[in-house]
Amino acid sequence: MHFVPRDILTVSLILFAVIDIVGSVPAILAIKQKVGSIHAEKASFWALIIMLVFLFLGETILAFLGIDLKSFAIAGSIVLFLLAIEMLLGIKLYHDEMPATASIVPIAFPLIAGAGTMTTLLSLRSEYTIENIIAGIVINIIVVYCILRNLKYIEKLLGEGGLSILRKVFSFILLAIAIKLFRTNVGF
Repeated sequence: MHFVPRDILTVSLILFAVIDIVGSVPAILAIKQKVGSIHAEKASFWALIIMLVFLFLGETILAFLGIDLKSFAIAGSIVLFLLAIEMLLGIKLYHDEMPATASIVPIAFPLIAGAGTMTTLLSLRSEYTIENIIAGIVINIIVVYCILRNLKYIEKLLGEGGLSILRKVFSFILLAIAIKLFRTNVGF
């Protein structure tokens, strides 16, 4: 194994920007409000598993299913788009039974380990060694866990008014990210 601290830092920062857990806090709090609870351990664990599986088997899985990476990214952008619309307009598009927790869907996937994260992981493989990418993933999962674990305190700190403002601002940013991901992969 060949760990390179500079590469680990670079990979960690790239993944941190793509995962954007801080920017996702309003979305996660909105989801928490709908379902009641989010289990930080479960969400972090499954996000880690999804990222590791995709790191090693992503291209193979997509190829086996006959799905190209661009189509996968477009599908992820549509899910993010709909989530942003729900948050921005205060409407509910998905009317199925709500589970007692949303720790796996939509928190672990697609908010944490979504199409952008998975696409980034495949791109990182061409530039960095697997062990440095894994270290970057683990560092990000620790940050994700800490934020999810402290949602209650973040919610209290911001208050209802602060959360409402953040939710609207970040829903618009999430909408823009979804559109950018869509445009990049459609090619216009």
